[in-house]
Amino acid sequence: MSEILIIEDDMAIQNLLKVALKQEGYGIKGVATAREGIDYTVANVVDLVILDLGLPDMDGIFVVNVIRDFSESLPIIVVSARSDEAEKIKCLDAGVNDYVQKPFSTAELMARIRAALRHRAHTEQASVFENGSLKIDYAAHSVYLDGKEVHLTNYEYKVLCVLAQNVGKTLTHNFIISKVWGAGGNDANGLRVFMAGIRRKIEKGPYMQEFIRTDVGVGYRMNRIE
Repeated sequence: MSEILIIEDDMAIQNLLKVALKQEGYGIKGVATAREGIDYTVANVVDLVILDLGLPDMDGIFVVNVIRDFSESLPIIVVSARSDEAEKIKCLDAGVNDYVQKPFSTAELMARIRAALRHRAHTEQASVFENGSLKIDYAAHSVYLDGKEVHLTNYEYKVLCVLAQNVGKTLTHNFIISKVWGAGGNDANGLRVFMAGIRRKIEKGPYMQEFIRTDVGVGYRMNRIE
């Protein structure tokens, strides 16, 4: 089930969207501020964002820029009352996938959401990574251990994918940080926090290094399991 985040401070519109999305079978999370939206997107796996531009704490275009700093593929659909062509161009240049003007047809918006999700599925890597009992389904944005789904945060998932795409190689702290957060986006201590979260979820014990080995002072490596 796809998880859709609604960032909209007008509760009447947010509730309308929730009803329409629920009828389509989507998972839904609604927030009313840009900060809440950014925090939720960073901490959770989200498949699509519906974003209003006129938020009470900051302009919605800032949210677009933050999301694009750590994800180029997460679909963002702006739903806004702003009709200025220059505003639409600014959003599209920033990386918005689609722009729907208020008032809008819910049927048309649902069609645009389906199109955005299909496009993401086609453009993302479709292969499945398997290493022992660990499996990453890139297209589904899901991780499994012994056949059971493991729930990772968005950043935990990204760190694990970087390690998996370089299985058997020791990756420096800076290499992982640059791939996940970009230059200057985190530090080695912050990376350790995310790595500890991953290990709690995939290793058999707190001191086990079956899947991920620490090379002290250097970085981390995903072990290749035959």
